[in-house]
Amino acid sequence: MKKAKKAAYHHGDLHAALLKAAAEEIERNGYETLSLRELATSLNVSRAAPYRHFPDKRALLSMLATEGFEQLIAMYRAASGGTKSAEARLKDAGLGYLELATKRPQLFRLMFASDLFGGNEPPDPKLSATALESYQLFEAMVAEALGHPDNRTVKAATIAGMSATYGFALLRMGDRLQPFMVGDLTQDQLVDAVLSLRPSKA
Repeated sequence: MKKAKKAAYHHGDLHAALLKAAAEEIERNGYETLSLRELATSLNVSRAAPYRHFPDKRALLSMLATEGFEQLIAMYRAASGGTKSAEARLKDAGLGYLELATKRPQLFRLMFASDLFGGNEPPDPKLSATALESYQLFEAMVAEALGHPDNRTVKAATIAGMSATYGFALLRMGDRLQPFMVGDLTQDQLVDAVLSLRPSKA
């Protein structure tokens, strides 16, 4: 059975298997400690096999983050359709963003808190393009919800909205929302407050 498994991976399955195993591993232990060699061992292939698909760990993590942004894009597109008001569609987009942070917290950290977009190495081009597309979709929904005001107002509102949802996601992820902070507010009321935040006109 082991030989058959190795043969299947050799013929193209290993790429997908590595991504799946890496996604599961980072949710268990965080992306910082991910090891290609340990992934190879868990998949019962040689330690050199993963490097035929990904030159290094950063390349694998970049692909995972790209897939995360693709999921976000799909959620934004789904939210932007239908007959709801522009504000309701924007709220649905925010709910999708927070849902990703709740269900896949380590993927969320990889996408928004890792050094894949900074440091000494330039970001992966596909990752950059996908992240940009997700931001532009969100920005377009902000513009629509605000009635398409001037560009400076849209930019300010988009950054404020992203900052609020990102900060709230991290606070909730780290169990930093203490009872004295929350009071008698329900989770739904907290989420509504975060997603309805609007900056003053720029």
